Amino acid sequence: MSEPLPAAAESIYAPLRRRMVQEQLRNRGIRDERVLAVMGQIPRERFVGTANLAAAYDDRALPIAEGQTISQPYMVAAMTAALQVAPTHRVLEIGTGSGYQTAILARLAREVYTIERIEGLAQEAARRLRELGFTNILYRVSDGTLGWPEAAPFDRILSTLTYGVAGIAAISLSVAGILVMNVMLVAVTQRTAEIGLMKALGAEGRMIRTAFLTEAALLSAAGAVAGAAAVSPGGGLRG
Repeated sequence: MSEPLPAAAESIYAPLRRRMVQEQLRNRGIRDERVLAVMGQIPRERFVGTANLAAAYDDRALPIAEGQTISQPYMVAAMTAALQVAPTHRVLEIGTGSGYQTAILARLAREVYTIERIEGLAQEAARRLRELGFTNILYRVSDGTLGWPEAAPFDRILSTLTYGVAGIAAISLSVAGILVMNVMLVAVTQRTAEIGLMKALGAEGRMIRTAFLTEAALLSAAGAVAGAAAVSPGGGLRG
């Protein structure tokens, strides 16, 4: 469990946050100024747990509870930028995790509906986000592949799942909505893996186009997954 940090901690973490935005995000091609601004504001140190405070702004995924991880900052930024969130949007997030990605989305969108299958993670994330003052987030403990049908359709869907999401998009995505998910394709050859971010545009319940992000995004995403594997064997990338 993470505890509230003293106000003086901001003087320590604010420079690290600015450096993260410049070196890890802007210098690697993230151009969405709203995403950059929000990631320069959200206190990532509140989401990593006390054991990892010193590494809060490192360029890698970090372990959280239940064998899961908080994603690398670049992964969070790349997926969020690909989502193209507007202030009027209602967003469905599948995989609350630590709540860090949830916080980013909540600063950009009108409402965020977030689903987490692990109850302990969901409760801790909800507590943390409420402490930070977020009031436009709705929480659910459930299997993410079931979606949130009574609240559909959504303008945007972001998922940490690598399976079962196409069906969610078919019933939950609005006309011209966008789905962004991380996709891991593990080759048969030894020690070979290709990591990508898939962006699917939906129209009238149909996913009509998929496109991988830039090569730089693939390489950085591969690093994020490698970091997650190192700190949390068998764990999953979360928000």
